[in-house]
Amino acid sequence: MDLQNKPKAPAAPRPVLARLEGARKRYGAVTALDRLDLAIHAGEVLALLGANGAGKTTALGLLTGRIGPDEGRADLFGRDPREPAARRGIGVMLQDGDLPDTLRVHEHLRLFSSYYPAPRHVDDTLALAGLTELAGRSYGALSGGQKRRVQFALAICGRPPLLFIDEPTVGLDVEARRAFWEVIRRLRAEGTAIVLTTHYLEEADALADRIVLMAAGRVLADDTPARIKGLADGKRVHARSRLPATAVSAWPEADAVRLHEGRFEVSTARPEALLRRWLAADEHLQDLEVRPLPLEDAVLALTARKTLENAA
Repeated sequence: MDLQNKPKAPAAPRPVLARLEGARKRYGAVTALDRLDLAIHAGEVLALLGANGAGKTTALGLLTGRIGPDEGRADLFGRDPREPAARRGIGVMLQDGDLPDTLRVHEHLRLFSSYYPAPRHVDDTLALAGLTELAGRSYGALSGGQKRRVQFALAICGRPPLLFIDEPTVGLDVEARRAFWEVIRRLRAEGTAIVLTTHYLEEADALADRIVLMAAGRVLADDTPARIKGLADGKRVHARSRLPATAVSAWPEADAVRLHEGRFEVSTARPEALLRRWLAADEHLQDLEVRPLPLEDAVLALTARKTLENAA
């Protein structure tokens, strides 16, 4: 046997660290989760997406043990998430988290680190969260974005194998957001599983190994960002053309037309028909590219499709 060409064994499936099985949660007449199934695997970044009211926060509440399901099952490291022993393995950063204003940043970190058996060194956590220069400042004197960084530092200080972060970059400027992305990638490379909710779909596209799109307490789609974008009907066609924009806009295959610095960007649900018409109309067509819809457009399209199906 040629050992050099020996086929590689398939990679072992990543263990499941947390899951919801048939989880149902109601608040009065409102069904927040409707028999939701969700699994979180070691070493992946999972982006949980959906409009306000989709059920994301409730799903995080079940997985982190803050609430329990009315029906179904929530599991965290093989235990009920409401058990303290299970929650010791997670780090959590929520939107509404707040801390005593009078404690200094390094004091908050030392306190939280003491809750874990093998925490990061405080200086390492400060550096990861971009807080080294703010270590001696009181929490109450920080800006909103700086407070978010402190909350993130507290979530990662214990080296948890599973991290839940809810809208982590709200209030951060572009530079701080990009630095946060690099920390997330580093944590994933170390084997940390990360569940991320965000309204910045560019962020989900850049970071997530897997996206779960939710609506009305159910899963609409569960796949990689590339495949989620492929599920939506439509493409964007880019090209340089001698035709006027008014002519391209008049074609029935062109749903939306944008012209920027001499280059067309045309959204279409029928890319093949559009290309046939365009190539026939302009023999000098150049720089032709066909791309999937960006994640934001794909999410909107999938959500609208589900809404129409439910209304039918």
